[in-house]
Amino acid sequence: MARKMFCILLIVIVFLFVFKNSEANMAGKKAVMIIAAEGFRDEELLEPKAVMEKAGVRVDIASTITTKAKGMLGAVVTPDKLVSDINTADYDAIIFVGGPGCRQYWYDSAAHSIIKESVASGKITAGICSAGVTLANAGVLMGKKATVFPSDRQALIDMGANYTGKSVEVDGNIVTADGPSSAKAFGEKIVEKLGK
Repeated sequence: MARKMFCILLIVIVFLFVFKNSEANMAGKKAVMIIAAEGFRDEELLEPKAVMEKAGVRVDIASTITTKAKGMLGAVVTPDKLVSDINTADYDAIIFVGGPGCRQYWYDSAAHSIIKESVASGKITAGICSAGVTLANAGVLMGKKATVFPSDRQALIDMGANYTGKSVEVDGNIVTADGPSSAKAFGEKIVEKLGK
């Protein structure tokens, strides 16, 4: 009985040590989530944001406006900053959120510069749903495994990505996901990468 209690106590101590250290790894970590001014996908913003904040990551929201941005399902958020004011050096992760509105960034040179700087500095660079096309158009997915909302897969293939069709894909520090049903797992994968 004493041996069994000792084993249980040891497991609890190890769990607490790992949990505390993973929390400590997130101290000071910052991410920025880039959304469309209108038509971002609500759960692709809110679910990964909640996962990251629960882990201790500070999350800013950026858009082309700092007044109320509207999600396609009714969420309303006030971005913390303009996309044009993002300094990639301030963040550990740069995340583009999908939804029909994200197309505003597909050919946006400022968004592409942010993505290129993020990748060049070894930061986590991520896109969920159709936002993966923005990463592809920035030229950072060439030769990389990636996923995207299924109807946009050809855009990734055309830009040289190795489209896998997985719900969440990781290649180095690039994280992509296929859509809203993968939003939580997408956030968890970003947290995992931030903890390394």
